[in-house]
Amino acid sequence: MRIVLTVSTVNVNGMRAAAKKGFVEWLAASGSDVIACQEVRADASQLPANVAAPEGWHAHHAPCVAKGRNGVSVYSRVEPEEVRIGFGEAEFADSGRYLEAHLPGLVVASLYLPSGDVGTPRQDEKERFMDAFLPYLIELRGKAEAAGNEVIVAGDWNIAHAEIDLKNWRSNRKNSGFLPEERAWLGRVFDDAGYVDVQRKLDPEGPGPYTWWSYRGKAFDNDSGWRIDLMCATPGLAEKCTSVVVERAASYDQRWSDHAPVTATFDWGFPR
Repeated sequence: MRIVLTVSTVNVNGMRAAAKKGFVEWLAASGSDVIACQEVRADASQLPANVAAPEGWHAHHAPCVAKGRNGVSVYSRVEPEEVRIGFGEAEFADSGRYLEAHLPGLVVASLYLPSGDVGTPRQDEKERFMDAFLPYLIELRGKAEAAGNEVIVAGDWNIAHAEIDLKNWRSNRKNSGFLPEERAWLGRVFDDAGYVDVQRKLDPEGPGPYTWWSYRGKAFDNDSGWRIDLMCATPGLAEKCTSVVVERAASYDQRWSDHAPVTATFDWGFPR
């Protein structure tokens, strides 16, 4: 029997709102082994029971100390051997931006990288995060390799790496998310840290598929989006990726977030 690993990631844009609009039904129908969520914007006590601790899942949440902001979660079918919140940088320890679930042979992390805003303190925060996070990614991969494990960092990276990763790239060259220095940093995640963007490995040409569309105007209807929700895996796991699907809603009114879930399947043995 062919054993596969399926991992999903989605920025829910507020879990309490998403739960009322379709997330609960999506979760119940999911065949994934692990799901990473971002921008939860609530702690477990504020979430409905069927979201905070749904039947059939081991749920772990890392809320932000600032109420109503950020927040990441990981849902897994198998109970993690260990869960870690943050990546050792004091500034971001309680920011609700990073959570690791250590599963048998596999580390799955949920990442919500700061979005930034050029010329404001938010961009400075994003740059500090990136400066601290890249060395950690290198360290994480090294430790995983030494232990014979694989890693996948799934989430909202808030950076479009190449022109094929957003529809209106020309007009966004001076905007956060597509700045040359941000794109170069993401390139270092691939080149220096050695992670593989599994979507681009399977579909190197593009354009897209996009994963986020603004609620403004006709962005969704015109598919004027960005591909910023990424799964970055260690090479051994990436080699076994057989499909990556962006679960784009059939219509605007069926969306329960401004992001679409991204689901990747790996021909990789995983305990059940």
